[in-house]
Amino acid sequence: MPNAGRWPELSYEEHPWTVSTAYGTSRTALRRHAGPYRAAVVPAISNLRLDLDPETNLAAEDALQELVRFDSEAYSGRELGPLAAVLLRTESASSSQIENLTSGARQIATASLGEPATHNAELIAANTRAMEAAVALSGNLTADSIITMQQALLGPAATVGWRQEQVWIGGSGIGPHEAQFVPPHHERVPAGMGDLEEFMFRTDLPVVQQAAISHAQFETIHPFPDGNGRTGRALLHALLRSKGAIRNVTVPVSAGLLVDTPRYFAALDAYRTGDPNQIVVVLSDAVFAATANARQLRGDLASTLDGWRERLLARADSVAWPLLLALPNQPVINTEFVAHTFKVSKVAAQRAIDQLVASGILREFTGKKRARLWLAGEITGHLDAFAARTGRRSVGD
Repeated sequence: MPNAGRWPELSYEEHPWTVSTAYGTSRTALRRHAGPYRAAVVPAISNLRLDLDPETNLAAEDALQELVRFDSEAYSGRELGPLAAVLLRTESASSSQIENLTSGARQIATASLGEPATHNAELIAANTRAMEAAVALSGNLTADSIITMQQALLGPAATVGWRQEQVWIGGSGIGPHEAQFVPPHHERVPAGMGDLEEFMFRTDLPVVQQAAISHAQFETIHPFPDGNGRTGRALLHALLRSKGAIRNVTVPVSAGLLVDTPRYFAALDAYRTGDPNQIVVVLSDAVFAATANARQLRGDLASTLDGWRERLLARADSVAWPLLLALPNQPVINTEFVAHTFKVSKVAAQRAIDQLVASGILREFTGKKRARLWLAGEITGHLDAFAARTGRRSVGD
């Protein structure tokens, strides 16, 4: 394969730009955004040799071993069912936080139930659907499956297919001239994504390195009008799963990236200048931060479930028992959720909820007579603590 040595950096090409005056743009702003702009030209990578520093490869190999170890630990644990779903949701929330979308665990759980919640919580719930799509599609990772992930993220608002317009990162909404980064012109997106698909299908590359480079290349192409960051991190998990690094759970890598988001963005910038080492090292470090945080969350959840089992006074065949095990994944519930999930009547569902309330596991928090919601506050407390350990500020629910 060609390119012995340095990874290729971006080149740039000029495109014409006409400023719209529909929004009352000042003459000064018009002058700053007049004339052609420069958009990136992303090199093809499908057939390139990936030569990384020895220290980078060592870090990536350590990260791979840690992924396999954590995945195996989760599989051997009795709480795998709820843990797998909980970790997927925490990853969705952490990935959203990188895009400055924050919400408390109670609001996110309320939105996941389909009940009215804050706008950010609803966006994070949508990101969970994108992550679920990524996991489901990991066995057939193509350009079309990436489009499906983005559609799961944005729902009816998603553009079907690749973007048909120029986008840019930072700067002004008037035009791309002062942007921090201008991705390739939309006419170059299909070819770029086709090349990335070929790169992802390669079997001659180490897993973590291939996943990190694929993620950076995706973010550089920026193939959608919206949702590129969250879709790109969902793609990262799909790649790790498709290559066999993880099989059972979604490791909350975005929670590791949140520890130092400026470093993450700087690594993407470095990739665009021909240095792929930084994004591989940042991802490798994020794996260790994420698994440490996830192990603490797993321990907190297991301890809470053990305590609940001792407190719950209900017959062995009561719906209250399987409902108890469902609460780590869905800590806000209503009678409709219980009835639908466990295929019981609303009367039986309410009886199970009442038993958990009597045991101090649930509490009703709406104060309504109808459309009531119940909260497992110990679970949302653990989830908010997980978020706080990533370094993000706590957010009121």
